Amino acid sequence: MARKLTAEERATLKETLQDAEGEAAVLAKIAELPDPDRALAERVHAIVMRAAPGLRPRTWYGMPAYAKDGKVVCFFQAAAKFKARYATFGFSDKANLDEGHMWPTSFALAKLTRAEERRIAQLVKRAVG
Repeated sequence: MARKLTAEERATLKETLQDAEGEAAVLAKIAELPDPDRALAERVHAIVMRAAPGLRPRTWYGMPAYAKDGKVVCFFQAAAKFKARYATFGFSDKANLDEGHMWPTSFALAKLTRAEERRIAQLVKRAVG
């Protein structure tokens, strides 16, 4: 028997149908986020755009994402989206992060210090490189 989708999952599916391209769409989506997600997303957006200016901002499942050649490479997921205790910065299978047979594809974000900002920038550069 199939399980029913949660309210959050149904909302995500609806948002997916409304995904849009361009920095204005991403900034508008970020502006809708509650704090502290909004503050984290603003900083992540600035880091990604500085580290890989060739990536194209877009929304993906209703969240900020960044694409290369039309394919999402990395994305931000707000903690509030699924009532999680931390936000997530992740990479799709289009990211060039392969390391042997196993590697991380997403990272919990509770707070951003300069160290985390540098790590995100390095990962994004590697992902598109």
